[in-house]
Amino acid sequence: MKCKILRIVILVAQIIFVKGITESDLNHECLRTCEWPAKPKTCEYTFVIEWFYSMSKACYGCPFNLTECSRPDCIPLNGVPRPVAVVNRLFPGPSIQVCENDTIVAHVTNKMVSSEGVSIHWHGAHQRGTPYMDGTSMITQCPIPSFASFTYNFTAAPYGTHWWHSHAGMQRADGVFGALIFRQAAEADVNSHLYDYDLPEHVVLVHDWLDEMTMVKFASHHFDDGSNKPESILINGKGKREQVVDENGNTAYTAREVFKIDPNGSRYRFRFINNAITNCPLRVSVDSHKLTVIASDGASLEPYETDIFVIFGGERFDVVLNADQDVGNYWMRVKGLADCRFQQELAIVRYVGAPEEDPQEAEILVPEGVVLNPWNEAASDTAIPIVNLNATDPDDETSKEEADLIYYIGMDFNKVNNYHFHHPEHYPIEEIDRSHHLYSPQLNHVSFTFNSRPPLTQSKELSEEDFCTPDTIKNYPKNCSAEYCECTHIVNAQLGQVVELVVVDEGVTFDASHPMHLHGQYFRVVALEKLDRSTSVEQVMAMDKAGMIKRKLSSAVLKDTVIVPDGGFTAIRFLADNPGWWFFHCHLEFHVSIGMSLIVHVGDEEDLPPIPDNFPRCGPWPGKYSKAPCDTSPPRPGKTRKRNPGPTSQ
Repeated sequence: MKCKILRIVILVAQIIFVKGITESDLNHECLRTCEWPAKPKTCEYTFVIEWFYSMSKACYGCPFNLTECSRPDCIPLNGVPRPVAVVNRLFPGPSIQVCENDTIVAHVTNKMVSSEGVSIHWHGAHQRGTPYMDGTSMITQCPIPSFASFTYNFTAAPYGTHWWHSHAGMQRADGVFGALIFRQAAEADVNSHLYDYDLPEHVVLVHDWLDEMTMVKFASHHFDDGSNKPESILINGKGKREQVVDENGNTAYTAREVFKIDPNGSRYRFRFINNAITNCPLRVSVDSHKLTVIASDGASLEPYETDIFVIFGGERFDVVLNADQDVGNYWMRVKGLADCRFQQELAIVRYVGAPEEDPQEAEILVPEGVVLNPWNEAASDTAIPIVNLNATDPDDETSKEEADLIYYIGMDFNKVNNYHFHHPEHYPIEEIDRSHHLYSPQLNHVSFTFNSRPPLTQSKELSEEDFCTPDTIKNYPKNCSAEYCECTHIVNAQLGQVVELVVVDEGVTFDASHPMHLHGQYFRVVALEKLDRSTSVEQVMAMDKAGMIKRKLSSAVLKDTVIVPDGGFTAIRFLADNPGWWFFHCHLEFHVSIGMSLIVHVGDEEDLPPIPDNFPRCGPWPGKYSKAPCDTSPPRPGKTRKRNPGPTSQ
């Protein structure tokens, strides 16, 4: 019988070099066929985070000699040279692929010469019992300072396709991210009968990409009228964008990604992850092949066959591709929507025995067919929202008729004088031309801002005045719909309560949808509907009161990231059984950076597990300073301090 998860012998024969899947990754003892009953291992990894450069001197003759594009430290990307933030000089970063319930020990060292703090979020790991390992700067931990190290230690759970990425500054958008796969034994995977192979090289990281550092584009867009649109899309860090010219005038392009499969009707599990930077949903298809979706965000689904699926920032989809076509090369098409609608990238699905050449089909082609998880489109026979699918997990406490707590949360781009980008006297939003307007992406008409201490570990040093809630916002002395408001925005839930968040994208300003991610737990998607070009929280509340919102309370899909349609709403439910301070935010880099987020605070202080020994602390610096052990004060009268004269000039 074929092994359902990994066949190491075949793996060694078929493996191709993929950035992020290195020889070290493949030789790691934790990359293995998962056993039943489980035999967990402790899996150690070392991450060194630093600034680097694509198309650097490490690439030698790349792309004129494509073999040299795989040299150590060579990051060719799509041929465009630019600074990148990297882990272990890989792009994407190291691929962590382990078995469910293994222990992951990740030693992270910050070598960013720019003195930025860093932290790593393990997106999809619920951190039950280890909330201090969630890796969210200034919520669950202090950022790791420059030239310091921190060790993450947590259990690989729940199973499924996840990813890790920086949760400090904009490092994720510049390259600090990678795959995080928690496999199951075949006996435990309810969908294992649907595929024959689950190979490490069939993890597919897709995302939009910028020709310049993210902060450059961010500053240009937010302080002036610079573009917030990406220039390209990458597939596993590869693409074909800029023609490279050598000193002799010769031209060449960097290589696209290639995925190999056997032409014997075998079924392959592909794991897709979207590391979107901007408002960039991606439309994924494979020419001449149907795709059977079997999981999203790690959680198993009843299989659903589709022609195309759309994957939003932070989402993951696992699909089965049947190698039942003629031996040949087929395009995997990743087409941008919304702000990257003019961008596309391609990879090649190559049957073993096919010539090493591009497929014959046109590159610029938009396949038609059934689309799962559509962008800004009402449900129809060919547009299937994620809420229509069924989970394989049994129903739970969230299936009861009414939730214990329900919060209605409005989101939109609001025209307010955000004083970070519009000075209310010198250049207010009302007086400058529209091209320079900065509309603020907010929740409940407030922008999230961090406290000076992480509330998970130092909440006793904070007061109620350091936070705001939906109730306190209503009692603000100023009207946040008209004036800019910011605060550390939280919603509270007691341990054991069923919480429902009805998130409404009012859609007044732009046609943009937001993928919302919740740390620390799955939620059930119980309702999702696009109503019109725009709506309001009041309209949705009235619909709900009139019984016009039909909730799916049985077999609702489990997710941790979900789209909220523009001019519509998404209702999610979760059981608040994981105490902690869990970030809930838009997963688009610019939006979360300027405040489209809040914290879901579950339980009380006494419900938390003990803080690990010697866990780092941080907070505001004192106004007055005492002398440090290394005394740098001026010498006292009568004393002479020796000094190093330094280098001399001629």
